[in-house]
Amino acid sequence: MIQSCIRYKQKGAVQHPTPLFLLKLDDIIMYQLQAKGSCPTSNTSLPTLDDTIKYKDAAASYDVNGNDPDPQPRYDYSNENRHGTRCAGEVAAEANNTICSVGVAYRAGIGGVRMLDGDVTDVVEGRSLSLNPDHIDIYSASWGPDDDGLTVDGPGKMAKKAFADGVVIGRGGLGSIFVWASGNGGRSGDSCGCDGYTNSIFTISVSSATERGKVPWYSEKCSSTLATTYSSGEPGDHQVVTTDLRKVCTENHSGTSASAPLAAGLCALALEANPKLTWRDLQHIIVATSRPDHLDDKEWVVNGAGYKVSHSFGFGLMDASAMVDMARDWQRIPDQHICSTPVISSPIREIPPRDKLTVTTVSTGCNGSDNDIQSLEHVIAKVSIKYSRRGDLEIALISPSGTRSVLLPRRAKDYSNRGFTDWEFLTTHCWGEIPTGTWTLEIQNKGSDHNSGQLTAWELILYGTEVHPLQKHSGPQECPPSYFLGTSVTKNKTILHECLPCHSSCKSCFGAHNNQCIECQFHYQKRDTYCIQNVSLLKSSSVMLIAAVVGVLLLLLLVVLVGFFVYTGILYHPRTPVATQEYSKLLEEDFDSSDGEEVLPKVAEYQDHPEESKLPPPITPPTVETTRESPSVGEIPTTA
Repeated sequence: MIQSCIRYKQKGAVQHPTPLFLLKLDDIIMYQLQAKGSCPTSNTSLPTLDDTIKYKDAAASYDVNGNDPDPQPRYDYSNENRHGTRCAGEVAAEANNTICSVGVAYRAGIGGVRMLDGDVTDVVEGRSLSLNPDHIDIYSASWGPDDDGLTVDGPGKMAKKAFADGVVIGRGGLGSIFVWASGNGGRSGDSCGCDGYTNSIFTISVSSATERGKVPWYSEKCSSTLATTYSSGEPGDHQVVTTDLRKVCTENHSGTSASAPLAAGLCALALEANPKLTWRDLQHIIVATSRPDHLDDKEWVVNGAGYKVSHSFGFGLMDASAMVDMARDWQRIPDQHICSTPVISSPIREIPPRDKLTVTTVSTGCNGSDNDIQSLEHVIAKVSIKYSRRGDLEIALISPSGTRSVLLPRRAKDYSNRGFTDWEFLTTHCWGEIPTGTWTLEIQNKGSDHNSGQLTAWELILYGTEVHPLQKHSGPQECPPSYFLGTSVTKNKTILHECLPCHSSCKSCFGAHNNQCIECQFHYQKRDTYCIQNVSLLKSSSVMLIAAVVGVLLLLLLVVLVGFFVYTGILYHPRTPVATQEYSKLLEEDFDSSDGEEVLPKVAEYQDHPEESKLPPPITPPTVETTRESPSVGEIPTTA
């Protein structure tokens, strides 16, 4: 069940004045999904980002700029804050709403985070990207560094931590989905290779295609793009119809700002079909189902694994129907392995002014180790370069299979002499390839002969799996409470799924350690993904236990005392007034020692006032015992 998405405004969003008609992608795809029954009825709410959608998911919303829970946009005469509402409508606008277009995933919950209407600091980004990861499934961002052709920028420490934590703890350990627009700097000669957000392995970088399948004028080329959706194009081409501020509809949503929300909606449909998909599962499904057909690009290549890939379109146009079909039957892929080559920092290599610098490194894919990789996912070249004019450089990486990824094309407007320091260039073009062999890094000066500089260090970082994800699978796909689904590879290269026990402090978990808990056992409380002992609860329980023990001891003491009293008869000894202790008839026998005649005793009459009575003297009991009945209370004794 898809609960929520997060939407942002993009800096420098492309706005085109030409009125457009609604793209048919939404209607056709949704009709196919309905016919196949892949969109079951859902109780998911449809929250609003502002007043153009009926509902709002408060748990997926926050105003980071204003530090309050209400992310409503700021209204002014220019409608400057419209961008988030437009993106939200593409994803989750209600079906048959009579106002505007239908959202791709119209059953999905939608939320908003207002974070670009003020100073965009690392803290603001980190808070936004880490909002409620147990509730939010997909974060969609249509913003990034300035698309001016000269900026090199990426996430700071807080934002990087939000990405890294999100894929580990988000969605109950399955990993948050981060969808990112690849950028609109094409007219400025920009490249998303200089955008650290799209260069992250944790993000799904999405580019645009026009309705005619062309590369749009605003598109940025880079090797990190994973896939494409439709958006605006040349004058006269249709743009995207979606919701707008003030309860109206717009026909002018455009750029990769419009492509990323469409991709987020398609990811939502895949998660609705199979909520157990991990963040890496979803990326594999996108690669396997995206369609390069009818997308016009002269730079299409077929990589060593048989995938067709492009610097403008990634692996092609995302296909909702194919994604949902594959998601239904998808089995979890093996754990991610990371294999890196040693950092090469010496000797320092000069970059020739009229030729290219070529450096190589040989990788075994960490064969024989715990990080053995035989099927690649992402590849990162981490480089440090000093250069007199950074924008004149072109950098490429060639895999052992011969796939050439242009990590950085020439950027004519980038005149900076700062070069790169530990900058991570990402390529997805080697997806599915075997990493074993020689990797080649090429650095070429495309500018003036007066340029100069050096490659001071570089490192190759490989991400992938021990076997191909579509290898034979064995074992369960779901586990009972207090267990998690573990994945390993057997000696015969079968992907084995096992239900493994959680840590003793975890009630449910996504791993075996105490920092991989989803829910906690009694006497424990949640701290991020840890379950720690609840000291206050333990103290309260201890007090209750002591009180119970004391209560039991007191009860036992009472029972013993009662038993003692019963045994001795103390509790049952009558305590009556003095007058009732007199017999009504006191028969006393007295024998005369001289003549032996029996003398009847004299009995005193009972007086109303006992203190005035004169009781007879004690009488020696006779040798013959007789039984006397005691008078009833209040009976006046009579004389013999």
